[in-house]
Amino acid sequence: MAFSSGGGSGPMSEINVTPLVDVMLVLLIIFMITVPMLSHKIKIDLPQPTTQPPPPNPPEPIGLSVKATGQLYWNDEPITEEALQAQLRVTAQKDPQPELNIKADKTTKYQLVATVMADAKNAGMVKIGFVSADQ
Repeated sequence: MAFSSGGGSGPMSEINVTPLVDVMLVLLIIFMITVPMLSHKIKIDLPQPTTQPPPPNPPEPIGLSVKATGQLYWNDEPITEEALQAQLRVTAQKDPQPELNIKADKTTKYQLVATVMADAKNAGMVKIGFVSADQ
């Protein structure tokens, strides 16, 4: 509904923003009520701090390279898959256990890396990491 000013004969060109403000306030109240109901709490088991000090000299990590051809290298020494499995079993028994850093070429098939990871897990290795290839 348009109102005219005292002497003008045409419609008033100003917008009445009162209904717009009323609608925005109602929407604000609705969102303020519904947003806390939509948030769900997720329980997460966070690691707890330990009172034991870390070992003074952690063992050197082991570098295991997987080439695209399937050739394996244990600390830059060629190794067969059977010898790798035996070496992983021996290394898994050490206390503290050294970290196994797996490095694969860019063109290495995922199946080769998955086989090496499965061998390490089956041998009892707990600390397994990945190293990116140099550019």
